[in-house]
Amino acid sequence: MKKKILVACGAGVCTSTVALQKLQAKLEEEGLKDQVTYGQCSVADLPMNAGSYDVVVTTSRVQGNYGTPVVFGLPFITQIGMDDCVDEILDVLGL
Repeated sequence: MKKKILVACGAGVCTSTVALQKLQAKLEEEGLKDQVTYGQCSVADLPMNAGSYDVVVTTSRVQGNYGTPVVFGLPFITQIGMDDCVDEILDVLGL
């Protein structure tokens, strides 16, 4: 079964799109393209969407328990610590 990754930002458009594209590229490099699917939303929509995913990656800090592990994904924007962030996501997914 494919693992599901939800990427979120303030509006669910700009930084989440950049983060999603960089995450997809990194996972393709790792040979995991066919093992994951992706979704995208705003932080405000996390309570309604997070439960359907295996991990949530956010480009902004969030509070609350969504019943799904949350990984801070700002490194996909700054490109500082991006490999560590990918490793954390893969650990959560068990890949």
